[in-house]
Amino acid sequence: MTRQERIAALKAAAKQRVLILDGSWGVMFQKRGLSEADYRGERFKAHAGQMKGNNDILCLTRPDIVGELHDAYFAAGADISETNTFSATSIGQGEYAQEAAVRDINLEGARIARGVADRWTETEPHKPRFVAGSIGPLPVMLSMSSDVNDPGARKVNFEQVYQAYSEQVRALHDGGVDLFLIETITDTLNCKAAIKAILDLQDEGYEPLPIWISGTITDRSGRTLSGQTVEAFWNSVRHAKPFAVGLNCALGAELMRPHIAELSRIADTLVSAYPNAGLPNAFGEYDETPDETGHMLHDWAEQGIVNILGGCCGTTPDHIRHVAEAVRGLAPRPIPERPTAMRLAGLEPFELA
Repeated sequence: MTRQERIAALKAAAKQRVLILDGSWGVMFQKRGLSEADYRGERFKAHAGQMKGNNDILCLTRPDIVGELHDAYFAAGADISETNTFSATSIGQGEYAQEAAVRDINLEGARIARGVADRWTETEPHKPRFVAGSIGPLPVMLSMSSDVNDPGARKVNFEQVYQAYSEQVRALHDGGVDLFLIETITDTLNCKAAIKAILDLQDEGYEPLPIWISGTITDRSGRTLSGQTVEAFWNSVRHAKPFAVGLNCALGAELMRPHIAELSRIADTLVSAYPNAGLPNAFGEYDETPDETGHMLHDWAEQGIVNILGGCCGTTPDHIRHVAEAVRGLAPRPIPERPTAMRLAGLEPFELA
């Protein structure tokens, strides 16, 4: 399949069924008990400072493990698997002094995922597999001060964030992803920089790819970390005409449901959700079982409020298997048509019909 054929197949599949995304990557790497040597490999053997914990670097030092995890999630029933590039920007990798490796991480992350996805598609042509280029949040925010005593203080400016995302998305595109997934968004302005970086690729001659945007509601307040409600967040990013919009991380399915229902009501595109396996316990671990996750997400699909389901923190291939089985045969959410209006947003939405 060419990339355009894969994109067409992805859009066709989304009209036929609830699509399945993969689950957590961090928890699976933790289960492998990887050592500092695994993270360093030969390439970074002499690198100063700790490397353990930099999961993205495993695309270069342990590509076998990354490929095995893609394989496990596709085997569990995932239609889409993310590249292992969640923190692969110059700003994110700056915490490990690995800015120079950013392009290679994204290129290899995309190539590894592409190879595994293509093997599954060849084996099961009736169920093609797709690759989403994972674009995660940054350790810095454009919307919030880095100093409680100085509301205007920022560690970065928009241009720096834009350039960091530009490097990442260019490499992901070169590596062969089918779509971009801007995920775990806590700061909408950071997200806007990522959106601009993606849209500007077309000016460089790159073919356009679908954009999937996934925000994070951080607590029971129903707001992102930068303070927006779900509807305000949607109004802020709708101009990108995303393939899908949704929520992930921070909350388990039980607490996320009302926010997904609200997004389902207002978004005139596909709606996605990949919650955590409940909330972490006192030891930072997740206790929600695959069966419990599958049961709750089955209800969401049965009620017609989602188009794409998967898992975030604490979820495993077994969680994804239960979700895939639970929603098999259920119809995807119909996309609503909303009347034309001027819709703006600050922390709250504003609509003028």
